[in-house]
Amino acid sequence: MTSKNYRLKFFRWLIAKPKTAGLFTFLLLSTIVGFIGFQQYKIAKDDHQLAMRNTLHVIHQNIEQSLKSSYTSTLTLALTINDQGIPEDFDTISKKLLHSNLPLSAIELVPQGVIKYVYPMKGNEAAIGLNILETPYLKEEALQSIENQKMYFAGPIDLKQGGTGIVGRLPVFLRGNFWGFSAVIIKLEDLLKSSVAYVDLSKYYFQFSKVDPITNKEVYFLPIENNFSNNYSVSLVIPDGNWKLELTAKKQHYLSAAILIPTLLGLFLAGLFGFLITLILKKPAELQLLINQQAEKLLKSEIKFKTIFDHAAVGITNVDAITGKFIEVNSQFCKLVGYTKKELKEKTYHSITHPDDLLNDANINFQVKQGLVRDPSIEKRYLTKEGNIIWVNLSVSPLWNNNENPTSNIAVTQDITLRKEAEELTKKTEIRFKSLFEDSPLPLWEEDFSEVKKQLHFLGLMAESEEKVTAYFRQNPNEVEKCITLVKVINVNQECLRFNNVDTKTALFTNLNTFINEESIETFIHQLVAITQGKKNLNLEAIIRNSEGLSRNINLRWNIISGYEDTLERVIVSTEDITERKNTEKKIIDSQKQIESLINTIDGIVWESDIINFSFSFISKKVEGILGYTPQEWLASETFWVDHIYPEDRESTVKYCASQTSQNLDHDFEYRMVSKDERIVWLRDIVSIVYEDDKAIGLRGVMIDITKNKESEEDLNNSFNLVTEQNKRLLNFSYIVSHNLRSHTSNITSIISLIEMSDSEEEKNDLLLLIKSVSNSLNETMLHLNEVINIRNNIGLVSESVNLNQYIEAAQNVLSEQITAKKATILTQIPSDVVVNYNPAYLESVLYNILSNSIRYSHPDRLPIINIKWLIEDEMNVLQISDNGIGIDLVKNADKIFGMYKTFSNNPESKGIGLFITKNQIDAMNGAITVNSIPNEGTTFKIYIR
Repeated sequence: MTSKNYRLKFFRWLIAKPKTAGLFTFLLLSTIVGFIGFQQYKIAKDDHQLAMRNTLHVIHQNIEQSLKSSYTSTLTLALTINDQGIPEDFDTISKKLLHSNLPLSAIELVPQGVIKYVYPMKGNEAAIGLNILETPYLKEEALQSIENQKMYFAGPIDLKQGGTGIVGRLPVFLRGNFWGFSAVIIKLEDLLKSSVAYVDLSKYYFQFSKVDPITNKEVYFLPIENNFSNNYSVSLVIPDGNWKLELTAKKQHYLSAAILIPTLLGLFLAGLFGFLITLILKKPAELQLLINQQAEKLLKSEIKFKTIFDHAAVGITNVDAITGKFIEVNSQFCKLVGYTKKELKEKTYHSITHPDDLLNDANINFQVKQGLVRDPSIEKRYLTKEGNIIWVNLSVSPLWNNNENPTSNIAVTQDITLRKEAEELTKKTEIRFKSLFEDSPLPLWEEDFSEVKKQLHFLGLMAESEEKVTAYFRQNPNEVEKCITLVKVINVNQECLRFNNVDTKTALFTNLNTFINEESIETFIHQLVAITQGKKNLNLEAIIRNSEGLSRNINLRWNIISGYEDTLERVIVSTEDITERKNTEKKIIDSQKQIESLINTIDGIVWESDIINFSFSFISKKVEGILGYTPQEWLASETFWVDHIYPEDRESTVKYCASQTSQNLDHDFEYRMVSKDERIVWLRDIVSIVYEDDKAIGLRGVMIDITKNKESEEDLNNSFNLVTEQNKRLLNFSYIVSHNLRSHTSNITSIISLIEMSDSEEEKNDLLLLIKSVSNSLNETMLHLNEVINIRNNIGLVSESVNLNQYIEAAQNVLSEQITAKKATILTQIPSDVVVNYNPAYLESVLYNILSNSIRYSHPDRLPIINIKWLIEDEMNVLQISDNGIGIDLVKNADKIFGMYKTFSNNPESKGIGLFITKNQIDAMNGAITVNSIPNEGTTFKIYIR
């Protein structure tokens, strides 16, 4: 029931609005017509696009069929290759294949990527000998075919024998090895002719493209027509050659006459029907509108006066012209005087008028009665019910009778109490302002800039940028002088006269030109710029001249008096004399510059800081030369000094400084800091406590760069350590030489003595053989000593990047007989890519000596097992070699294990020279060797390689 009522109301509303009803009818019918037309358009568009997809699918199938035939041909050709890799009956089979596959233009066999067999030969001679695996534009797709081990169609490419074609290559493998390619060539025009023969090219634009494998850009093989770039298109991809087929509609106008004409006709009929509905419903609506207008006019006529009277924002009264009694009063007037309507109707306007205004009221009444004034307006005072005085503006309109006498007066009363109070306050303020102006200790000018502002408007400079305005006046000094003449000086105070050394204002006003100079003109330009930017005040320092021509520094303050912001008719300009202050500031600045210059000549960083948190308040410019940081960067952070101390020194440095400071002790210490370019800089910091009133308030010091001293000290220590080490080695070597050579020379001396004492020739021959044996031992000792000298002097020492695994294998090969004899097992756990920077001969010798010792001193009760590992310890590369041999008693032999001619077993092959040479070779490479051994369990050597 509710829904039915809503529909009824809607139809009534619609009938009452003819235009709305007509428009609604038109829109409803137009929507139906448009929907039908759109559906017909969509069906036509879908049919056209479906036809395009079917056409492209046919082209795709034709090309796919040609490619499948090519695949069969290449596969057949590959089967002609015998086990020796030679094709049999190539020409005969190729001829048959060409006849059975019309798109093919040539057939090739390409052993190892080189074109060797071609049919037909005529016209294809240029392709013979071409290596497709080395030709840049053919290589990528050929390698792709080999990698995927399936046929791939390359191109279209420019053929060596001429023209553009597609090359299909099938990789051929014999016994798992790549033999070459079986290939076919299809001319692009032949392929397209056979595939696109049935396509209506008057309707469609066909394109054949591919992404270049080298440039990764799409290459188009048919002429490009940009006229159809925005038309509908469909595309397909042929994966065998990564080709893209694209078909684009040349025309896509689906709105045919069969669709447009019925649609337009339907819209016309909808509009006509809506127009008729409007005409039908319009007549009743016009009649109803006329009735409503007449009723509204009548209603307004009846309530107009009452509404105005009762609800006006001002007080309105109707007063008897003879008696002065209130006939009618509105609410606003009651509110003004505080009486009710009933109370006022019992009163006359005389009874609530201020006594001082009654005489003026009588004069006005007399003028009205005499016809001298028709509609008087006066300002007067009323007394409210509470006894307060209010000011009102009274506008009186007499109501005249036929005899031209007023019967009553309509009085409009407006409360102006606030305005009157404001005027009174303004008068008092003006008096106070004049008093302050005259008695101010600052020179004050009251000026009128209104004409200046008009001139700036005329010049078009208002609201322009400060830079543009400044540049204009500096380029046009005449305009500045003109604006100066437009300024009107309204008044100046007594201090202004004293400052300018004149006695009267007249004397000052008549000699204003004497105060104008280059400095004052620049100051005035700043005032002009402030006006163009809409500023209400300006504060700047300037230089002016007084009447005696003396220059004075002033602080100029330019302020617009409130209420004159738009006209600039009253502007107060103060010119405080700051000459003495400026002179004092100059002396201070000069003094600071002298101190700063003195500080910057010191060969160190002068600084001051807080005594509690070490935040710096001053740092000299020398910091930039020593550490690279600017003073601004240093002072920007309270913890800058602590943050940039070298991490290893930070804690101790801060702790030491805090300790000394807490005891109020001056201190001198050294530490390292990190410079801006990440260098490590050594500093000597000489710190003093700053006192004020016997209280420590800060720190002051000088940082001196001692990096070069530290480097020299380090070089000296290194040299001392080197000399000490060399002396130790020399002493050890001299001991070895004296010990070893003494034993040999002693033996030779003894044998010679025996020869001299010998009587028989046979005994002498035996002694000579013995001398020979001793001589050979002496020679061997000399060779050993010479090798040690070469190692220690690094004679011919060259380091190379060598593969560690290769050298371990080489050492095993040299020791292969010993490994086999002992049935030793060597387990290597080293990554194949480990490369070390080492002298090849030293590395070979070190590996040989340690591995041969592990085999030689194997345990008799078990087969030798040697483990070789690659470790990282404390960021050092470590080669670890472990065995399960007889071991070494380190308790007895730890201090002589790497000594010369030191042996620790009864093995007759032990000479005590291998580990000695190994230790010296590792030391020469700046490495280290350690040993860990337990008797009867085994030995582990660790070689540290830098």
